[in-house]
Amino acid sequence: MNYYARRIEDVLKELGTEKNGLTKRQVEKRIKEFGPNKIDTGKKINIWKIFLEQFTDFLILVLIAAAVLSFGLGIAYGDETYLFDGGLIVLIVLMNGLFGFFQNYKAEKSLEELEKMAVVKARVIRDGKVQEINAEELVPGDIILIEEGDEIPADARIIESSELVVDEAVLTGESLPMRKNTRILEGKTSLAERRNMVFTNTFVCSGNAKAVVALTGMRTEIGKIAKELKKVPSKPTLFQIELDKMGKKVGQGIIIIVLCVMFVQFFMGSADIITIILTAIALGVAAIPEGLPAVVTVALALGTRVMAKKNALVRKLSVVEGLSSVDIICTDKTGTLTESRLIVREIYADLKKWDAKNLPKDNKVIKKLLLAGALCNNAVLGEKEGKKEYLGDPTEIAILRISENLVDVKGYEQKGGVPFTSERKMMSTIHKKEKECFVFSKGAPEVILSKCSYIEEGGSKRKLTSEDKEKILKKNNEFAGRGRRVLGFAYKQEKVAKKDAENNLVFLGLEAMVDPPRVEVKGAIEACKTAGIKVIMLTGDNILTAKAIAKEIGIEGGAMEGKEIEELADKELKSLLKKVGIFARVSPLQKLRVLEVLQEMGHRVAMTGDGVNDAPGLKNAHVGIAMGIRGTEITKQASDMVILDDNFATIVTAVKEGRRVFDNIRNFVNYMLTSNFSEVMVVFIASLAGYLPIKAAQLLWINLLTDGLPAVVLGTDPAQEGIMRKPPRDKREGIINRRVVYSTLSIGMLDTVLLLGLFFYFLNSGIELASTVVFTFFVLSETIRMYVIRKQGNLGLFSNKLIILAMAGSVGLQLVVLYTPLGGMFGVVPLGIEEWKVMGIFLAVGHVLAMIMVEFFLKEETKTLQLRSTG
Repeated sequence: MNYYARRIEDVLKELGTEKNGLTKRQVEKRIKEFGPNKIDTGKKINIWKIFLEQFTDFLILVLIAAAVLSFGLGIAYGDETYLFDGGLIVLIVLMNGLFGFFQNYKAEKSLEELEKMAVVKARVIRDGKVQEINAEELVPGDIILIEEGDEIPADARIIESSELVVDEAVLTGESLPMRKNTRILEGKTSLAERRNMVFTNTFVCSGNAKAVVALTGMRTEIGKIAKELKKVPSKPTLFQIELDKMGKKVGQGIIIIVLCVMFVQFFMGSADIITIILTAIALGVAAIPEGLPAVVTVALALGTRVMAKKNALVRKLSVVEGLSSVDIICTDKTGTLTESRLIVREIYADLKKWDAKNLPKDNKVIKKLLLAGALCNNAVLGEKEGKKEYLGDPTEIAILRISENLVDVKGYEQKGGVPFTSERKMMSTIHKKEKECFVFSKGAPEVILSKCSYIEEGGSKRKLTSEDKEKILKKNNEFAGRGRRVLGFAYKQEKVAKKDAENNLVFLGLEAMVDPPRVEVKGAIEACKTAGIKVIMLTGDNILTAKAIAKEIGIEGGAMEGKEIEELADKELKSLLKKVGIFARVSPLQKLRVLEVLQEMGHRVAMTGDGVNDAPGLKNAHVGIAMGIRGTEITKQASDMVILDDNFATIVTAVKEGRRVFDNIRNFVNYMLTSNFSEVMVVFIASLAGYLPIKAAQLLWINLLTDGLPAVVLGTDPAQEGIMRKPPRDKREGIINRRVVYSTLSIGMLDTVLLLGLFFYFLNSGIELASTVVFTFFVLSETIRMYVIRKQGNLGLFSNKLIILAMAGSVGLQLVVLYTPLGGMFGVVPLGIEEWKVMGIFLAVGHVLAMIMVEFFLKEETKTLQLRSTG
């Protein structure tokens, strides 16, 4: 439909609506007709695809080929042993596949649920009232209100506009934002030239407008593109790629050892060629961590779900890992460190200070000041969740509340204005009443004063003197020094509105608002200090206000203004950043420079933001954090994580959760590598003596037990004791650090010695019994590995009851194999009291030696942490 080429009246008529919006009945009818305003990305969970993907790994395919070979030999030679081996390989491959399937399915479901939480909001006029709804509920004919920072929720025709500028790069590829208007366009016009239309998923850079929804859902321009995007496969995260590379490197090393085992066994003649091949393949599959990416995805997804419950919505799984190494948080002040519940407490007008709770009703200057605040304002009285509520910026809402019952705004018709930007630090609106034009302005007091030539005193205006300015700025500093947010107000009355609307204004006064610090923030700042994380405040507020709030909540360091940043070379700024903790009156570009210099210094930086111009900073930060309540849609889109309650304490909670998840992933990798290392070494060393201590089917079963339940439960471990008293992880330090290497080698070798000792101890009683003991002790020695790995993190045995259940489950399944007919399939014999007694002694010895190792590990790690924290 070429709505851009039609008159506004005709568009409204065709869509069956009017400027007061649709009725509730019309909306209900249209939602049935057009469906939800939702883009179908095609990212639906395909159960069969996930299941079949579990069997595409190269080694799994080799194992399936080995099963086919085993079946073929069994049929050819009539040997049931080969048939049993083949059947068991198929069974265990299937069980491994099912386990991997449930891991991946759970991860996909978690991501799907998280995506549903990121809902775009829209302000709409229905039944003549402004309401805030989910964008999915919009229908053609709805009248929407859009303003700076909003994400456009549907394709719509503009019916009223005030300096509206929209970034349409995501749709048209145009690098420059598009200025919009209401003028009719003639003829066939390209998408990029449709200046009277706005489109889904584009963003408002400045200004505001009223528009009628023309197209929703898959009928929008972005919806047409989405149909093609369904064909594009999803890509793994950087963290998943890193894990994949790590798994392959470990795997390559193990393959070399496996080939050595084959070579030695072949020339030693310890088994027939088919058994050697089957054992080698099984050993490879058991040793190589092919399931690691799926396990990690589950751990990350579970972590994001926990964080979502704590008001931290993670938009990218890899962010969880990034949070574990953050050592600096650059944060806004308003709404993040404070409650964002502004109340006007004091007013300075008529060159006097007034208590906002007890204002005189007959003072003409105060009335003009309140009128300026009510009219130079984008907040509106609307409806939210069925209740009447002011909608808009907290500052503007506070200004409206102090004005609402004291001034009458009827008769003032807005004719235009100049929107607020973080560079200008002021905004103005132009109004007409009867035959007079009025300009009302508000902004930073020093900026407003620079635009004023007059002052209102005693009900009339006079020339603004330098003494007046000095007195006003002194009062501004007094307010700011007590943690007040201060705005200046001015006006101008003319017969005709001129282009230089913001010059020669008449100063009216100041409004001082208080935004108290959040109760929990002081504790969160203290937690950051003990965790080795520096907190830097970056605010657009006055430096005195910033310092007052910083002192109250415990942010340390000197203070400087944004303009000083521009005068410094990078080297000087790097030196100052070691001492400064507060930056006031900063612009988004200055924030970005601080971020870039901190990153050059080697810091891992998390940065918060809420405005449109904060988007570049969030995109470039290691962890970009958008505010869920005050944050604009473009900011949220640029972020890695959204704080749903705008609370700084939630960021600290998220950092703690990130550290917990990373530690749990590292613990699983440690556990898995230790298990795999001991499996390979036992077979390798025994093969040098001409023995095959464990069979292919047994290796596969051990792999199923050790990489199954333990993988899941280690991911659910609680945070390690003192996790927020340690310095952040070095960003250059991967999952496999010195501790993991030491633990893998030492505990792996301890396991190897114990297993080989048991094997040769029972060898005189027959290879079958010796093999069964080794097979069983592999499962029992899980407790040693679990104990060591978790003890290093100061986690007690009973801190996670699922660990007990996992180990009991593994031992229980092993007993089923030993004492049921299944034993024949695995080639094992039932164990007697004597065998269990000896294994108990070996297990006790193993635990004692493991405890000695743990103490050594803990001492070494304490030294490392001390060096890092002092360095």
